[in-house]
Amino acid sequence: MPWKDGYTTSDEKTRNDEEIQWPRGHQCAFSVVVDYRVKLDDDGTGGTDADYRIQRHPKNIELRTVNWQAEFGVKIGARRLFDLFEKYEIRATFAVPSVMADLYPDDVSQIIRRGHEVAAHGYRHEDIGSLKLEEEKALLQQTTEELEAVCGKRPAGWYSLPRQDEHYAGGQLSPHTLDLLIDAGYEYLGNGMADDIPYYWVTDFHTERNILTLPYYCHFDDQFFLMFPPIGTGMNLENPRPLSQNWKEEFDAQYLRGRYFTMFIHPHLIGWGNRLELLENMIRYIRDFSGVWNPTAIECARYWKTQYPSSTFLKLEACIWKD
Repeated sequence: MPWKDGYTTSDEKTRNDEEIQWPRGHQCAFSVVVDYRVKLDDDGTGGTDADYRIQRHPKNIELRTVNWQAEFGVKIGARRLFDLFEKYEIRATFAVPSVMADLYPDDVSQIIRRGHEVAAHGYRHEDIGSLKLEEEKALLQQTTEELEAVCGKRPAGWYSLPRQDEHYAGGQLSPHTLDLLIDAGYEYLGNGMADDIPYYWVTDFHTERNILTLPYYCHFDDQFFLMFPPIGTGMNLENPRPLSQNWKEEFDAQYLRGRYFTMFIHPHLIGWGNRLELLENMIRYIRDFSGVWNPTAIECARYWKTQYPSSTFLKLEACIWKD
């Protein structure tokens, strides 16, 4: 709700349940997002991607700096996900840092060959909070070009998903990120927390400049259940049952209301035996319901913009506060 200009991320009210229509009479939408993140040991110092600074990391990062989790995620976890998705005819969106395209071009291009979507996830899932405007712009352009070169098509969506050690549950955005994405021609932002259906994130109240945004919630993200707190704390916990319960109960509610349900997963976490079984059980559970639409993120975004264009459905109200 637009209490103040700078806080406006959506229209003044969400779409009511009875107003939502999915393609071909489907009851609800169901999406899977794979966070195809990279974990690097920076120049041998053991640092993490939270220590990222643009000037410290040239394009040609060597494979020897790749953390074992990334290696497992790419070589084992992701391949297990591919097989699982093929078995149940699931189409997913992979949020890919472009450095992964540098390090694993064949693996990243395989995502497209298998019928899934590749969306941009920054250069290396970096912290953009300390970057200047021109640095962030250059990084966004580099990310876009590198993914396009490997995948053969330009990414249409952008994700700024959280890391385990971040203080921002929805991932970090700078004051410039959304406008940079719009200027670069991106069609959607993949993670926003202002609604449980797609919505328009407004960057300028007066001109109604906006970008379509898809829902994200950390309690549907496997990383906060399967390995939290992070490695190194001496308190590595695994909580698959609450994750499974959250997924099932939220899907039940969204299906009943005819809205949107999404799961966020990480190959290096969900790709292990008992966890993969948990995911397969959830997919089988969803498939028992009729009328579930499983689009990629870009398919959902394009449908929503056609069915509910911002020119018609975005109705902003002036700020009620005068301070």
